[in-house]
Amino acid sequence: MKLSHVALLASFVLLNACSILPKPEPFDVYRLPSAQSGASASHVTPQRWSLRLAKPQASQALNSPNIAVIPQGDLLSSYKGSRWTDPAPVLLRNRLLDGFQRDGRIQLLSSDDSNFQADLELGGHLQAFQTEYQGTVASVVVRLDALLVRGYDQRILASRRFEVRQPLSDVQVPSVVAGFGLASDQLTTQVVSWAVEQGQRLAPPVRNASNPL
Repeated sequence: MKLSHVALLASFVLLNACSILPKPEPFDVYRLPSAQSGASASHVTPQRWSLRLAKPQASQALNSPNIAVIPQGDLLSSYKGSRWTDPAPVLLRNRLLDGFQRDGRIQLLSSDDSNFQADLELGGHLQAFQTEYQGTVASVVVRLDALLVRGYDQRILASRRFEVRQPLSDVQVPSVVAGFGLASDQLTTQVVSWAVEQGQRLAPPVRNASNPL
C-alpha cells in the first residue's frame, strides 16, 4: 500500500472516531447566593489584632465543584448537570471572609490566597457541605470543625464544631442552592461571633510603638 493511501486511511479512522465520541454534557454553574444578613454594625469597637482565613480541609468528594447530595444511607452523589463556581472549601472561606467584613469588628483581614502574616488564623475541616435525605425529607447540612491557631507558630488555641441543617421544601437544584446560601449564612454568624470572642481572649497583645518592650 502506498504511503498516501496509508495516510488517507488513518485520517478516515480518526474522523470516524471523533464522530462517535460522546459530547460532554452541558451543566449549569451556580455561585453561592449572596449573604442575606444585614449590613455591618455602625457602632463597633474594632479589634487591633489581625485574622487570616484559610480554606478548610475537606475530603476529595467535597473538595470539588460538585454539588454533593446523600440520597440514602452512606451513598454520596452529586446533582447531575450542576456545578459550583468553586470547590466547597473556597465557597465557605469566602462566605466567612464576607461575614467578618460585614460584622466590622475585625478589620485586619486576609486569606490564604496571600502570604500576609496575621496574629491568628481561622481554618479547620469541612465535614459536610451537602444535601441529605431522611426518607423523603431533605435538608442542606453544613458542618465545620473550626480551629483558631496562633499565626507565628500554628499552635491550636481553640476549636469548636459548628453544624447547621436547613430544611428544604423544594428539592429542585435552584432551591437547593438557595438552601446552601441560608445554611452558610447561619454558620457564618455563629463562627464570626465565636472567633471574635476567642480572639479577644487569645490574641497576642499589640505592642505600643513608643514602648515595644
